[in-house]
Amino acid sequence: MSDPRPLRLSLQNMSCASCVGRVERSLTALPGVSDVRVNLANETAQAQIDAPERITEIATALQEIGYPARTRSVRLNIASMSCASCVGRVEKALAVLPGVLDVNVNLASETATVTYLESAVAVVDLIKAASDAGYSATQAADNSSEDAGARKSEEARDLARRTVVAATLALPVFLLEMGAHLIPGMHGLIGDTIGHRASWMIQFALTTAVLFGPGRTFYTRGFPALLKGAPDMNSLVAVGTSAAYIYSLVALFATTLLPAGSRAVYFEAAAVIVVLILLGRWLEARAKGRTGAAIQKLLGLQAKTARVLVDGESQDVAIDRIVAGDILIVRPGERIAVDGELTEGSARVDESMITGEPVPVAKSVGDPVTGGTVNGSGAFQFRATRVGADTTLAQIIRMVEEAQGAKLPIQGLVDRITLWFVPVVMALALLTVIVWLLVGPSPALSFALVAGVSVLIIACPCAMGLATPTSIMVGTGRAAEMGVLFRKGDALQQLSSVDVVALDKTGTVTQGRPELTDLVLADGFDRAEVLALVAAVEAQSEHPIAEAILRAAKVEGVARHDVMDFASITGHGVRAKVAGREVLVGADRLMTREGLEIGDLADEERRLAEQGRTALFAAIDGRVAAVIAVADPVKPSSAAAIRALHAQGLKVAMITGDKRETAEAIARETGIDHVIAGVLPDGKVAALDDLRGAGQRIAFVGDGINDAPALAHSDVGIAIGTGTDVAIESADVVLMSGDLRGVVNALEVSRSTMRNIRQNLFWAFGYNVALIPVAAGVLYPVSGLLLSPVLAAGAMALSSVFVLTNALRLRRVRPAMDETVRPVSEASASPISAE
Repeated sequence: MSDPRPLRLSLQNMSCASCVGRVERSLTALPGVSDVRVNLANETAQAQIDAPERITEIATALQEIGYPARTRSVRLNIASMSCASCVGRVEKALAVLPGVLDVNVNLASETATVTYLESAVAVVDLIKAASDAGYSATQAADNSSEDAGARKSEEARDLARRTVVAATLALPVFLLEMGAHLIPGMHGLIGDTIGHRASWMIQFALTTAVLFGPGRTFYTRGFPALLKGAPDMNSLVAVGTSAAYIYSLVALFATTLLPAGSRAVYFEAAAVIVVLILLGRWLEARAKGRTGAAIQKLLGLQAKTARVLVDGESQDVAIDRIVAGDILIVRPGERIAVDGELTEGSARVDESMITGEPVPVAKSVGDPVTGGTVNGSGAFQFRATRVGADTTLAQIIRMVEEAQGAKLPIQGLVDRITLWFVPVVMALALLTVIVWLLVGPSPALSFALVAGVSVLIIACPCAMGLATPTSIMVGTGRAAEMGVLFRKGDALQQLSSVDVVALDKTGTVTQGRPELTDLVLADGFDRAEVLALVAAVEAQSEHPIAEAILRAAKVEGVARHDVMDFASITGHGVRAKVAGREVLVGADRLMTREGLEIGDLADEERRLAEQGRTALFAAIDGRVAAVIAVADPVKPSSAAAIRALHAQGLKVAMITGDKRETAEAIARETGIDHVIAGVLPDGKVAALDDLRGAGQRIAFVGDGINDAPALAHSDVGIAIGTGTDVAIESADVVLMSGDLRGVVNALEVSRSTMRNIRQNLFWAFGYNVALIPVAAGVLYPVSGLLLSPVLAAGAMALSSVFVLTNALRLRRVRPAMDETVRPVSEASASPISAE
């Protein structure tokens, strides 16, 4: 059996939670299809399939139940075709791709028109298939396929047009009928002028135009779903408005069939209901378009063309034609097209759109650059290393899309309820009619009709279905803008309930590389001279401590010296002759072995060791000249981030392989509550179990490489990325900024999103529980109040709009911590101190 592979399709015609249930049941029933997740907000279905052939079966099943997968057509220019055999080979090469529905190859125009399922196959896959068959292909310039954002905009415009037309036709109906009841003298005026029957005829004509014009989709979708035994929101509207319309027809054209007291028309109810629901769906479409704003922003970061060096000349090339190894030229102010590595020049690159960091990053030869970022100053050339779907930006977009399509555990209850919601509402409407006919006052039939239609119309499964996915879409999108990527949607819910945040030390709390922190001199020695001599000796070593000393010497610009007679003394240190002087660098035992007096510097060495720093001595010409301290410095934002975690009521622990003294020193500096030291990578899993204690939920933060087992074992694994390495498979959440501020912001987004979801669900369920009985007429015996179907339609439309509008508030979630951290050069204290 082959390994499951993911499939993501964009669907049509979904309007409420019942649609979600139908699609999920249909796909889950197919052999070889598992882990089905349907999202009403972005109208997608995701599943795991065991073979490519399942795609066609899924497409067929979706077509049969009335929710066909969206398709696209693309035109490719095909080179090198010379005969009908070439046509056949190209058609075969393209047709075998999973997700391709139709291929039409034209020899005369040397083009191929391919119809395929959105998201199941990409244009680059089609181009590659044709090229592999021996016929190079490019996308034709006149392709007019629309992206999801454009499609949403068009859908909103179409609904706006239909709403305006319906409202224009329904307004006279409403004025003629309701004006006669509400405006004194209006009833008599109509009778004395056009007559009441003529008024009813006008209402009939205009209402018919509304129902069979702008409102026809409710019937073309609602009744087929009802006949298949799977009614949806459209079915409720179709049955409700049809009941009012047909009753009015009988009252108008077959008056004798109704009791005298029940001869009334409800054309205005049918017409205005359609108008209000169209209005609601237009507002929904606009709001849905905004829920995907983050993805649209990310897509907007992708460059369309790039300047590529070909045979020594620069040429503008479409982004999809760039291949790994191409040399690209970037000028000041231009957006970098793909991921790569600088080969010539230097620049300062604005990476804030990827990492959330506002400070431009200096780049020189050998440094990586990321597609989608902007060159601020300086021109440079770079070699493309990752293109197409492999770029960092493409991975980010894919992560966000997958997270937005996720189904949270909280959604399970919603799904179980909405599965039966519409059938139950229809049964309640029928029961309402029966009760009114049996015990209602005269005219019972009119009361029964009004109450039954109101129950059908006021029920809103749309709000229930949109409550969770819209919040997820907006919340994960806003998180991505803040540099927080939720790789797994359920992490959004789990993160909100963690009790302890466990941190790896190296590269998470600290910078991840040693730095020279202290150079304490003995009397009579000069800092620059000592650092220059020590750096010359350490240049011969590959130890990380040596690298820290060399970096400090480079920063301070000390003199460079040649080295002679270098020797390594195992377990003690090194010695060499530099500029005619004898230099020793090593631990205190090296000084003791050589018979050198450490003196007062021994106290300094103990003080530095207590601070968690690695201390070495330097001796010049037989005298101890300095004690040198090296440490992996804490990131500037770590202490503030840990304080913010404490403010959110969380305990913070640190798990590290370093010795306890070093770990305790860092814990004191940053405010960490609990330290587990001396732990090997595979021991971090056991450490997490110890921290978990009596049911506490743990979030573990690490670098995503050595910490993979711990990331996978924790309740929520949070990987600190670097802005370019985002393919971290073990983590649930990826932080692009590279420090602990992202953890605080991730928690803020998680809690805000879950709070928003609970608000939406409370409204959606509370609305239906409270207003369906009101629509049925439970208040009539005590107050004489019977809800009008028109008011029911308005309430239903506003219910969905409320949920979407509330979800959109998540776009205003602010980072819990200030994104700006001062560079080290601007800090009040230098990382290298002299005493």
